Amino acid sequence: MPRLKLQLLEPSAQAEGFGRIREDHRAEIAEDYVELIADLLEARGEARAVDLAERLGVTNATVANTVAKLQRDGLVRSEPYRSIFLTEKGADLARHCKRRHQIVVGFLEAVGVSEATAHRDAEGIEHHVSDETLDAFARFVERRRG
Repeated sequence: MPRLKLQLLEPSAQAEGFGRIREDHRAEIAEDYVELIADLLEARGEARAVDLAERLGVTNATVANTVAKLQRDGLVRSEPYRSIFLTEKGADLARHCKRRHQIVVGFLEAVGVSEATAHRDAEGIEHHVSDETLDAFARFVERRRG
């Protein structure tokens, strides 16, 4: 099989892409937390740190540190020995993340990915896909629905 010559991007364009990925990684944790908190509040009426730790596969100490950062960022509020609640800013971010997740899942399922795999893969893709690509995914899904 003939080998294709690799075409490198311009350095500034490549650096911009890597910079965006680093920024996406920083935002990813906050997005995962607020989305999960919103889901727990909707399903159970409360979001406890122990539930976050179990569902995220992290320690209680990790949850405590992350929740403290989310509080400083104005995304959640918490009281000792009580549930964790989203602020308006946190609820807005959770809705935004949920929409992105649903679009990515819908796209993956539309191209033949199983439901379970689509949900699992969407957890990574939703944080890194550009708005342009996300819009294209949404248009593709809408056209398929007819």
